Amino acid sequence: MAILALVWGYNWVVMKIGLRYSQPFTFAALRTFLGAVVLFGLLVALRRPLRPRALVLTGLIGLLQTTGFVGLAMWALASGGAARTSVLVYTMPFWLVLMAWVVLGERLGRLQWTAVAVAFGGLVLVLSPWRLHGLSSSLLAVGAGFLWAASAVVAKILQRRHDVDLLSLTAWQMLLGSVPLVAIAFLTSSGPPVWSAALVWTLAYNVLLANALAWFLWLYTLRVLSAGRAGLGTLATPVVGVTAAWIQLAERPSLAETIGMALVVGALGLASLAQTVAVRHTPPKSAQL
Repeated sequence: MAILALVWGYNWVVMKIGLRYSQPFTFAALRTFLGAVVLFGLLVALRRPLRPRALVLTGLIGLLQTTGFVGLAMWALASGGAARTSVLVYTMPFWLVLMAWVVLGERLGRLQWTAVAVAFGGLVLVLSPWRLHGLSSSLLAVGAGFLWAASAVVAKILQRRHDVDLLSLTAWQMLLGSVPLVAIAFLTSSGPPVWSAALVWTLAYNVLLANALAWFLWLYTLRVLSAGRAGLGTLATPVVGVTAAWIQLAERPSLAETIGMALVVGALGLASLAQTVAVRHTPPKSAQL
């Protein structure tokens, strides 16, 4: 989770730089399709199984996680700031906690409900619905977080029902999810990307670290932790994103946005505390028997 926070957090700055040279869906298609190619090459090199299992659920994860989440996040980032977009996308843990409660039967405590309420207040301030400027970008970012949470629930269901190779699952969901992005990029693009050293290194960072490595680690996390706890484990990512955007991109949020982002991050910390308290008060299996 620490590696994910660093890789994904700084990637908001990396993607913002990449979008100076490429349209959002073109960049999204390149990073996901090339990421899938790298993973399949790794599967062949390691002689891991190539045949997909639970193809329908794997395809659904790809549509939600790769097509929906990556596509909407890149679209939001194209017209919004890296700091604001990263915070709004990482409302994902709250959507995931709620979905896991409804779909997976994972219980919520008082602190978690309080965290959700605080996060909602912060979300309203960041969205600033009384100002139309930037609202569409903010809604796209929230939508990306919602789809990511939905994909995590589907991944949890798949891993409960099937014993799957995580590297194969990561590769197949990325490949299946990249196909619609390639089609959208082809239909909406007004020209090819401007190839430069900056675009190459931003793509390399996304393909190797933010996609191939990070999505494998994320699916592994979902295997070993509850869905809610895995989602809350991404808490540090928007902090890294906001800090990096402030330092490297000189992004200065408004007062309302600053308070709203602080509330969201604070709510994430509160939710993490609630999860820690719940784990400490859960008796071991032998005691439960």
